[in-house]
Amino acid sequence: MKKVLIIGAGPAGLTAAYELLDKSDDYEVTVLEESACLGGISRTVNYRGNRMDMGGHRFFSKVPEVNDWWEKMLPTQGAMPFDDVQLGRSSTTVPGGPDPEKEDRVMLRRNRLSRIYFNSKFFDYPISFKFETIKNMGFGTTLVAGFSYLKTLFFKRKENSLEDFYINRFGKKLYSMFFERYTENLWGRHPSEISPEWGAQRVKGLSIKAILKDIFGKIFHKKNRKVETSLIEEFAYPKLGPGQLWEITAAEIEKKGGKILKEARVTKLVKDSENRLSGLVYEKDGKEVFLEGDYIISSMPVKDLVAGMNDVPAEIAAIAKGLPYRDYMTVGVLIPHCNLKNETKIKTIGNIVPDNWIYVHDRNVKMGRLQVYNNWSPYLVKDIGHTVWIGLEYFCNEGDEMWSMSDEEFAKMGISEMVTMGLIDSADEVLDSHVERVKKAYPAYFDTYEHMDELRAFLDTVPNLFCVGRNGQHRYNNIDHSMCTSFEAVKNILAGSTDKDNIWKVNTEQEYHETKAEEAGEK
Repeated sequence: MKKVLIIGAGPAGLTAAYELLDKSDDYEVTVLEESACLGGISRTVNYRGNRMDMGGHRFFSKVPEVNDWWEKMLPTQGAMPFDDVQLGRSSTTVPGGPDPEKEDRVMLRRNRLSRIYFNSKFFDYPISFKFETIKNMGFGTTLVAGFSYLKTLFFKRKENSLEDFYINRFGKKLYSMFFERYTENLWGRHPSEISPEWGAQRVKGLSIKAILKDIFGKIFHKKNRKVETSLIEEFAYPKLGPGQLWEITAAEIEKKGGKILKEARVTKLVKDSENRLSGLVYEKDGKEVFLEGDYIISSMPVKDLVAGMNDVPAEIAAIAKGLPYRDYMTVGVLIPHCNLKNETKIKTIGNIVPDNWIYVHDRNVKMGRLQVYNNWSPYLVKDIGHTVWIGLEYFCNEGDEMWSMSDEEFAKMGISEMVTMGLIDSADEVLDSHVERVKKAYPAYFDTYEHMDELRAFLDTVPNLFCVGRNGQHRYNNIDHSMCTSFEAVKNILAGSTDKDNIWKVNTEQEYHETKAEEAGEK
């Protein structure tokens, strides 16, 4: 049997392992995970019965293969979850699907609502054009924003940066209000220093034009209207958080004979004289172990992958070493109530705001986003009837001032910012809190990233190495895109192909490039 070694037990790594074992009996599969957890950044942390989602993960995809895969692992709800039942709300159900009140292995359907908190007021995300938006912005500011956007229709910027990307789609006024500060907070760099490619992958087809098109599509009840990813109104979500999906996947892998080694940190990859990888070295329990392999699928950060390889040209090693990342810290805060008023028509338990997460655009705090776990799934909160479980999210760099804080100091800072924002009146209201950290959560698009094509070309010369997932490709992929890279890698291995183009082409957003060409008059 051929031996396949898979580095990383996140969405990409576990998908690859399952697919190989499911589609062939000719491979011995071993997954190596540095941490004690499954799911990577898509894990769920259970703290005293209250569960935390690292970063917030909506399950939505335009790829049928991904949707079918999710359905196989976690069937869509056949009955309403607890909060929908209590409030008389409706959501999609599938006849014969599991009842979330009776079974755990179930995918819920949840209402999507994300808003921007700016100047102590809520704005829709994406920005909408309705009376409430105009009222909150003020008529004068709305006019300025409108003319600013109209200007972009006639005078397009050359897109050399993320700043240019945003201004071309929203106008300079809306960019300065709703994108500039948040983006700088997220990346620690001004948007003018970041590649526009990040916008192409993350904001996708979103623009004022797309928002208006969606609005008129609803007004005129246009059937089969194309919906941009950022405009979806309902999404799937595992009953017990995203980590549940990967825990189930891991169990299925082991049932099929696959091995998963936790707390096994890969430190070296060994190339032979024919430029093939013969295996890897990992550390576990203070010991180094060599593992032989015929194929290696890597979802570990490219920076670490190349650093662990022998015979790497100096210029390639320098590119990999310079690849930037942004790290993530969050503190879960349990409170009896939140001061933010629910002024929407959406019913919620305790009448809390109905948002999944809120983008914080407040220059008085360092907070980037906050999640309301109650609204992701009622089963994430131990006592949903009497408590609000909120996740305060911060972006930082490993080793910087924020990262170096103790958990107690960091929690204290987050709670004080809740008071500053008016979410609570006093720190004394907090019932409990818990801090989590995620290294290399977000691959960034600056510094040596501009030479990523050269690094990719080098990696592609190693015939039995397949790079998949967010960190494996240094690309800000969603879960579905990460899974698709693994689908393609497995297809290549089964077919005996060493061409990697199909793997790297996942999430290159051809629709975006076509749209950009049209708008620029280059069609």
